[in-house]
Amino acid sequence: MKERPSVSGRVLTILTFIFLYAPIIVLIVFSFNSSNSRTVWSGFTLDWYKELFEDSLIMSSLSTTFSVSLISALVATVAGTAAAIGFFNMKKRTRAPLLAINNIPMINADIITGVSMCLLFVAAFGFLGNFTGWLNSVFGFNLPTRFTQGFGTLLIAHITFNVPYVILSVMPKLQQMDRNLVDAAMDLGCSPLSAIWKVVIPDIMPGIINGAIIAFTMSIDDFVISFFTAGSNSQTLAMAIYTMTKKRVTPKINAISTLLFLTVLILLIIVNIRSSRQEKKLQESMKAKKSFVR
Repeated sequence: MKERPSVSGRVLTILTFIFLYAPIIVLIVFSFNSSNSRTVWSGFTLDWYKELFEDSLIMSSLSTTFSVSLISALVATVAGTAAAIGFFNMKKRTRAPLLAINNIPMINADIITGVSMCLLFVAAFGFLGNFTGWLNSVFGFNLPTRFTQGFGTLLIAHITFNVPYVILSVMPKLQQMDRNLVDAAMDLGCSPLSAIWKVVIPDIMPGIINGAIIAFTMSIDDFVISFFTAGSNSQTLAMAIYTMTKKRVTPKINAISTLLFLTVLILLIIVNIRSSRQEKKLQESMKAKKSFVR
């Protein structure tokens, strides 16, 4: 029989959740406050949400955030799935160090990743500017010689830190896959590429979808890396919130933060539900195999 948690354990768990989520609950509650006060409740209103959607700066930042998140999640999902399949087909001695390297960006501090990518873009733009300047002087072209960070560098940065999460989501599904299915498909006339497309991809699709959702969530949630790679021409929603807090904290910030929190929460719930269903299906299939063997 499973032991029930002690009273002290339950109390400690409750206090931990209160410590973690009490500030968020207060923020959500005061996003509906009719006054500017952050301490006194004056009545229920949706005016702050209305003002939020009428703010052109916030809407532009929101559009940039969703554009970067969607594109980076799609590109990272394709690249990460291809990389995971490549890792899976390597020998263990080669695969192990590569997977360890893949885990470094997830463990590494965001500020280190952000600063290093910012320096990389500055160096690359300097080299590219010198190269286009040489082309202009030699061949008489009129190519631009000055390049700045913007939407493109922001997108590259998001793709870079999203790929490891996709690989980490796809690899377990590849390890659970029956290798004989691919061999059987190739024996029946499939080319290696066709076998991957018709056999491997459908079998690991749950992991691919989970990786895409996680990548999208990480992009929406990111601030530090975006801050160092967006330049002055692009701004994500997290950066817009940071800029607003420098001037004056208004209930509009509470409204933005509430919507952002709910978006991430819904995506995480979807990932957890999918993971639990996949685990249940795996357990049922294992039981069916054991009963068949018996």
